[in-house]
Amino acid sequence: MPRFFGGKRVLLVVLVLVSASFLVGAGMAKRVLARGDDYENLRVFTEVLSLVQSNYVEDIENKKLVEGAIKGLLKTLDPHTSYMPPEMYKEMQVETEGQFGGLGIEITIRDDVLTVVSPIEDTPAFRAGLKSGDRILKIDGEPTKDVSLVDAVRKMRGAKGTPVTITIMRDDFEAPKDFTVTRDVIKIHSVSQRKLDADIGYIRMRNFHKTTAEELEAALHELEEQHISGLVLDLRNNPGGLLNQAVEVVDKFVGKDQLIVYTQGRVRNQNMRFSSKGDHPHLEYPVVILVNGGSASASEIVAGALQDHGRAIVLGTQTFGKGSVQTIIPLSDGSGLRLTTARYYTPKGYLIQGKGISPDIKVENKPTEKAEAPQTPRKMIREKDLPNALDKEKKDKEELEEKTEPQPSESEGHAAASTPEEDLQLQRAVELLKGWTIIKKTLPITQAAQAK
Repeated sequence: MPRFFGGKRVLLVVLVLVSASFLVGAGMAKRVLARGDDYENLRVFTEVLSLVQSNYVEDIENKKLVEGAIKGLLKTLDPHTSYMPPEMYKEMQVETEGQFGGLGIEITIRDDVLTVVSPIEDTPAFRAGLKSGDRILKIDGEPTKDVSLVDAVRKMRGAKGTPVTITIMRDDFEAPKDFTVTRDVIKIHSVSQRKLDADIGYIRMRNFHKTTAEELEAALHELEEQHISGLVLDLRNNPGGLLNQAVEVVDKFVGKDQLIVYTQGRVRNQNMRFSSKGDHPHLEYPVVILVNGGSASASEIVAGALQDHGRAIVLGTQTFGKGSVQTIIPLSDGSGLRLTTARYYTPKGYLIQGKGISPDIKVENKPTEKAEAPQTPRKMIREKDLPNALDKEKKDKEELEEKTEPQPSESEGHAAASTPEEDLQLQRAVELLKGWTIIKKTLPITQAAQAK
């Protein structure tokens, strides 16, 4: 979705991590550097750099020192701001195409530990049994302590057919276990669909890459040819993706000139509003959206917009709460800076960041894994749990007031993988749509009585 920013073309892009991002020209970096008065403290930095270069016990490359300083600077900010060396910046651009080589997991850092957000369906990581909440202690024998997300992704990438060994700690493990996963080309199809009983359509959306809206349109047409009376849109464990695709997905379910999402940042040109075009929207049937703690970023934009406009009922558990905008800024040496520059708001002004989208109907899925002994459910990772998360202090105060509320367990992280018979959330969604079909038959009688 092209946009102009300071004379440079903007492209909306995303990492495989939970995010929706902007790509802007290097002119932004040049303008920032013009604020010389704010950088007096750099004198101390240059003193330290000079002392290390002259007196450290071993000779260290200047590039390594500077990159370390940059990473340290960004680590003091929110968890989605990061530095991308040239090779990682190139990989990020490849990821937006919806195809890349690797394992197929979304990861984050929680309590300084590399942690799995969720495995992508039908990928090597998913088939190997990696789960949401797994803590990655080693990659090919190398400890992950203090590793950045960018470096962790790079270590797990590789040529198709090559193995990588991931050392995992899980709450029900007595000791860490090794999972050897064979890398494959991760070609993600965003959308799949099928028809359920009672003329209910079901669409599973795995993420938001550059063809998602196009895939969704094809899926809707196929289901509509089968005369569906209602639709379940499954966004569970969907980590997000391209902002423009989230906007186009909402556009397919609302009328013309409806506000979908808006952003607010410190800089005026980061304040943007996205509205619907209303070209041939699908308005003929009710929609239920399924969400859980793995629904993040672009997924939350879709759920929040359709919920605010009364176009869909949101069912499931609280979403991840990733509502910040990352701007991807190319740097002069071919590297890139991924910088948080704004926050997302739903049409009614609800802040997604750190809170997530609250379902209209709360339904938790029961654990489906068999175990020899009862296991203590693990709390799903959410944005507010990450170190240095935006608005974290505000959320901590709110948590004190909500401590008595039951917390979603890790079992919801595998909701989309369970069978329809085990999937309580999907069952409730279908029952809701069936009920609406029945109630709708009585409406003419009720409306006629009210008109008297």
